Amino acid sequence: MARELSRSGFSVVVLEQGPWLTDGDFSHDPLNSRYHPAQSLNRNATAQPQTRRPTESATATPATFADYGRVVGGGTVHFGANYWRFPESEFNLATRLGVPDGSTVADWPITYEELEPYYTKVDWEIGVSGQAGYRFDPPRSRGYPVPPLPIKAEGVLCERGAQKLGWHAWPAPMAILSRAYRGRAACVHCGPCSGYGCEVRAKSSTLVTMIPEALDTMRCEIRPNSYVRRIETGPNGRVTGATYFDEGRREVFQRAKAVVLSANGVETPKLLLLSATSAFPDGLANSSGQVGRNFMNNTTGGADALFDEEINAWKGVESSRVIWDFLEVRESLGMFGGGGLILLNFNHQPTAGSWPGEPRWGREWKKRAKDYFANSIQAFGIGTQLPVSTNRVDLDPVERDAWGLPAPRLTFTRHPLDTNLGEWLGDRGRELLQAAGAAKVSERWGTGQVIQHILGTCRMGNDPGTSVTDADHRAHDVPNLFIVDGSNFVTSGPAPTMTIQALAFRAAERIGRLAEAGRI
Repeated sequence: MARELSRSGFSVVVLEQGPWLTDGDFSHDPLNSRYHPAQSLNRNATAQPQTRRPTESATATPATFADYGRVVGGGTVHFGANYWRFPESEFNLATRLGVPDGSTVADWPITYEELEPYYTKVDWEIGVSGQAGYRFDPPRSRGYPVPPLPIKAEGVLCERGAQKLGWHAWPAPMAILSRAYRGRAACVHCGPCSGYGCEVRAKSSTLVTMIPEALDTMRCEIRPNSYVRRIETGPNGRVTGATYFDEGRREVFQRAKAVVLSANGVETPKLLLLSATSAFPDGLANSSGQVGRNFMNNTTGGADALFDEEINAWKGVESSRVIWDFLEVRESLGMFGGGGLILLNFNHQPTAGSWPGEPRWGREWKKRAKDYFANSIQAFGIGTQLPVSTNRVDLDPVERDAWGLPAPRLTFTRHPLDTNLGEWLGDRGRELLQAAGAAKVSERWGTGQVIQHILGTCRMGNDPGTSVTDADHRAHDVPNLFIVDGSNFVTSGPAPTMTIQALAFRAAERIGRLAEAGRI
C-alpha cells in the first residue's frame, strides 16, 4: 500500500509499532530466532498481552494465541514464504457448497479472475520462484519471474511418496529467490529459514522489496516504534488522522486525508474498537457489529517421521515440493474446503526433540539426539478453516497492555468440520511418510492451527449489514477509511499471504481512482 500510493503521487506516512531492522540485525543462530527479543520479530507478549476464551461464556485467561510480526515489513520478514494462490473455487464457496450449520461462510464480492492480474503482479514485483504448469494451479496470465528453488532431500522424499500414492508433487512456489533478481541476491541455503530474517535479502519480504521503492519516491515516510492508539474522526464522521505513542511514549497526532489500516486480523479490529465515539458507540466502522467477528486462521494436520538416513530438512527454505491434490475434498467425507501437503522440519534447535518410546534424557538420549534432529521430517497439511460469528476479537474488560490500553481478547472454538479436515489431512500425511520410506511414523495429529494466519475479522462484502468494507476495501460507514490486510478475508483459503498482497495491489489501484474522482 505504501509503495503503490506513494508512486501514485500521494504523501504517505507509515506508522509501524515495531522497530526498523536491517540486514545486520539478522542471524541464523537457533537461539536468536523470531522468538528472541533481540530480533523483535514477534509480538512482545509481556508488553502486549492477549487473553483468550475457548467459548463465549468461559472466563478469559492470559494466552499467546495470535502470533504476528512487530517490525517494519511485518510477518514477511520472518515468514516461511510459501506462496500459494487461492483456487478459483475459493471465491464462491457458499454458492457452490452451501453454508454449514454454525458457520458464516459467504461468497467473496470479487472473483479469482478479477484478482488474477494482481496475483501475477505479486509474482513479478516482489520476486517469486516457481514453475508454471501444475495441474492444480488456477489459470495464470504469466509464468514466474525466476525458476523454482533447488529440490531438497525432503522434496525428493515427497516426490517418492506421492508417486507411489498416485498424488502429484510439484516445485513449491516460494517468495525466496532462486537466482538474483532486481538487485537482490539468490538464496544461499545458509541454515534455518522460516522464523528468521534474511541477511542476504533473498527472502522477498516487503522490508527489502516494497519499502525501499516507497522511500525512493520521496513521498513516503516510515515511523518505526509508533504505536497507534486511536483513529480520530471529525464531526462529519470522516477520519482525520491517527493518534499514536512515539518511542518516548509521547502522544502524537498525525493528520491525514485518508487512513489505511493494515495492522492484521487482531490489531486492526482492536484499533477500530478502541476508536469508538458517540457517533460510533460500538467501534469505528462497526454499525454492522461485524468488527472482530469471523476470526479464522488455517486448519492443520499432519504426522512426524524418523528416517534411517540424514535428511537435514531443517536447513534452507521451508519446503521444495507441494502436493495440492486435496485443495477441494469431497463433502461426503464430512469436511468443507480442502488443503495441501508439504514435508518440512520446523525444529531448528539440535537439542530439542525425542521420539515416543525412545529415551528422553541421559546417555541413551544423547546417542540419538542427532538422529532426532537430522533424520526427522514432518508431513504438514494446511487447509481451510470455517468462519464462525462467535469466533472473534474484542477488548478485554480487565487486562491492559504496557501503554494502558485494553488487551485484545480472542474467543475461539473450532468448528467440527475443521476438526474433521485436520484429522483427514493428518491421515494423508501419515500415508505420505510411510510411502516415502520412513523408518518410524507417528500417529497423526489433526487439531492444530497456523496462529500466524489471522483472518476474517473485518470481512469485505456488498452488504453493509453483514460486512465491514466494500469490495474496494473502503469502510461502509466511513468513506475515507480503508482496511487492507487479512482481516478482509471472507474465507480462509489454504494459505493467505499471497492473497493479502494481491488484494493490497488491487486496493491501492482502486483508492487512487477514488481519489482522482474526488470521492474520498
